[in-house]
Amino acid sequence: MQDFEAQTRTLAAQIELELEEGHLNFPTAMEISLRIKQLADNPNSSIDDIVAVVRAEPVLSAKVIRMANAMLLNPYGAYITSVNNAVKRIGLAALRCLAFAVSAEQITQDHRSPHLRKLASGLWQHSADVASWAYVFAHHLRTANPDTAMLTGMMVDIGQFFLLARAASYPALESNIDRFSEFMAVWKDPISRSVLEAFELPEEIIDALDGEAPCDGWPPQTLRGIVQTAMQAADSPNPFERGKPSVPQDGSNADEFDKQQFASLLDTTRAGKDTILSAIHG
Repeated sequence: MQDFEAQTRTLAAQIELELEEGHLNFPTAMEISLRIKQLADNPNSSIDDIVAVVRAEPVLSAKVIRMANAMLLNPYGAYITSVNNAVKRIGLAALRCLAFAVSAEQITQDHRSPHLRKLASGLWQHSADVASWAYVFAHHLRTANPDTAMLTGMMVDIGQFFLLARAASYPALESNIDRFSEFMAVWKDPISRSVLEAFELPEEIIDALDGEAPCDGWPPQTLRGIVQTAMQAADSPNPFERGKPSVPQDGSNADEFDKQQFASLLDTTRAGKDTILSAIHG
């Protein structure tokens, strides 16, 4: 227990210092996301520059091609086999989502601890689930850009992912998962915002992930509403928030949801969601 206390204090002090300095020390697993972001934001970069980075990452290449051939993105069925054409088909927002997906998968493999590896895997499943629902809800309801919705959905657990990645350097944290979950709860929100700002994501996305903002009514009319609805629909729970009250998939116990319309939306979009989720998993 002394090791746990010492390591949580050390990690907390390091994170607090990085937040004060405005410079987070990103884990190696997130480098691919950062490289894609930097190229996408650089006006002097070409699509060929971005494609070269994607080609260098076999897992990302496979995900990009698979998503480009998903029916919702390729309705005419002309099969895409080249990374170049696939990147052009899915667009930069979806590419950034997939780049983070690869980073998240790497984080799940970084932990020697089976407990933390299981938590990281559960967190990854939840993020991918939310992202997939967000895409199909936005596509169906036409109240938000589907690519933006998918990227936003993938970022719902970014603070916890960052902390899990950093925890790989503090092996004693696995000794008390409940206490570590409490540590997560304290730090996830400030870390989330700092990571989103470091990635220089649009304010629209940052605002949509603000836990203090008011909820949408039904049907969801904003990006925030779409992502909230996706979180309620997610089949995979956030492993750090299992004890929190949630809205069942029939929409009961939630005044802001019309139960029958919510259930109908799930039925209408589930096949598309499964296709997008399969593409993200690759």
